[in-house]
Amino acid sequence: MNWFEALVLGLVQGLTEFLPVSSSGHLEIADALFKVKPSESFYFTIVVHGATVLSTIVVFWQEIMKLVRGSIQFKINEETKYLFKIAVSMIPVLFVGLFFKDFVENMFSGNLIATGIEFLITALLLAAAHFIRPGNREISYFDSFIIGIAQAIAVIPAISRSGATIATGLMLGNKKEEVARFSFLMVILPIIGANALEIVKGGDATGGINITVLAIGFFTAFVSGYFACRWMIELVKRSKLIWFAAYCALAGIISILIGW
Repeated sequence: MNWFEALVLGLVQGLTEFLPVSSSGHLEIADALFKVKPSESFYFTIVVHGATVLSTIVVFWQEIMKLVRGSIQFKINEETKYLFKIAVSMIPVLFVGLFFKDFVENMFSGNLIATGIEFLITALLLAAAHFIRPGNREISYFDSFIIGIAQAIAVIPAISRSGATIATGLMLGNKKEEVARFSFLMVILPIIGANALEIVKGGDATGGINITVLAIGFFTAFVSGYFACRWMIELVKRSKLIWFAAYCALAGIISILIGW
């Protein structure tokens, strides 16, 4: 992997991780178009995912610190209730990670026809959420679990994680800004845990990538992820998900045509 490939892949990862267009789906397309397989060097993938997690932490730093301060009071308050909801949302993806990990990994096969169909599913989810009247409900424990199921389903390539979770929350009648915030916070621990597990299992798996190349990928993913995360929150407030639905539909059609 050279510096230009790292720059492009880092940019793709950072932008598409938070926007409801599926980062994994775009990397599948990049594999076909540029003959680049980030999965061949999983360490690079770990680095850029770590960068987007860091960008999430930076964007939501005040909220995260508020939750931490509330949790160390060791009493039931709004912060501990919110953390419990996040914990509930993690149950489905934990179940998938424990029992269906190999099955999910086998789905990342470069089959662009399947990827295109999955893009179209994301488009339908976003379109449905756009036309539903906004609700004002607070996220309940039941809502947290249902949103968590959406996150677990989104481990499939080209099913957007942020798109699936935000669309599900909106269809449940949750507040727009709140469901976007919850969607981004709920993924921090699963990604950190998954990446830590891969590091433990993988050992020395840099694939010979130069440290400068890794740094370029990390920095690009972090910066683009930071702005994408902030942008996505504003877009959810303004109910502009329909444009991303159109984009995913177009990406799905292109993916199917390329893979045909």
